[in-house]
Amino acid sequence: MAPRDRAPGPASRGNEVQRHRGRLRVEYGFWSRGIVRVAGVDEAGRGPLAGPVVAAAVILPRNCVIHGADDSKKLTAARREELFQVILKRAVCVRLGAASSREIDQLNILRATGLAMKRAVAGLNPLAEHLLVDGLPMPELGLDRQTAIVDGDAKVHAIACASIIAKVCRDRLMRRLASRYPGYGWETNMGYGTVEHREGLRKYGPTPHHRQSFQPVQFVMELGSA
Repeated sequence: MAPRDRAPGPASRGNEVQRHRGRLRVEYGFWSRGIVRVAGVDEAGRGPLAGPVVAAAVILPRNCVIHGADDSKKLTAARREELFQVILKRAVCVRLGAASSREIDQLNILRATGLAMKRAVAGLNPLAEHLLVDGLPMPELGLDRQTAIVDGDAKVHAIACASIIAKVCRDRLMRRLASRYPGYGWETNMGYGTVEHREGLRKYGPTPHHRQSFQPVQFVMELGSA
C-alpha cells in the first residue's frame, strides 16, 4: 500500500480535483482569470490566555488537492501533523508570522492577528497575487488584494491548509513553553482558559507569556496587587 503522504499520480490527482472541486471553487475563480499565486491565510490562537497568535500563509500549485485537509479544529492532532508534512512537501510556499502576547496587549487581539498575518504574507516567495483570508477583512493586508471569507477554513482549500500549518506550529510552541512554565497545562490546553490553566494562574500568577489585557489574567493580577 502506498504511504499516505505520497503525492497521487495524474489519474488519481484528477479524480481528487473533481471530488474537491467544491472546496476549490474560490481558487478556480482566480485561476481562470490568470491569477495563479493565490495564498490561503489563517491564524491559530486568538482565544487563549497565553502565548502568541500565529498566522500561516500557503500558496498551493494550481489544481493541487491535499486529501483530508479541512478546518484544523475538525482534525485530530495526529492527523494535523500528517497533513502538515504533506502541505510542506506540495506547496509552492509556506510562511509563518506571529504576534507576541505583549503585542496583543498593546494592539488588541484583532489588530495583533492582522499583524501576524501581514508578517506571514510578507515572507512569501514568490509573492502572492491575491489573498484568501479566513474571517473578516484585515486592513493590514491591503483591502484591494484580499478576499475575506467567514468560516473560510471550512470552505476554501487553501485556507484550510493554512489553518493546519498555523495550528500545528502554535501547538508545538506551546508544548515547548509548557516545559519552561509547568503548572498551567499548556502541553494539553495550548494556553486556552481551561480549569487547569485558571487554577495554575491562581496558584502561580501570570508568566511573561500571559495576555495581561485578557480579563481572567487581569483578575489574577488585580488579586495579587490587592
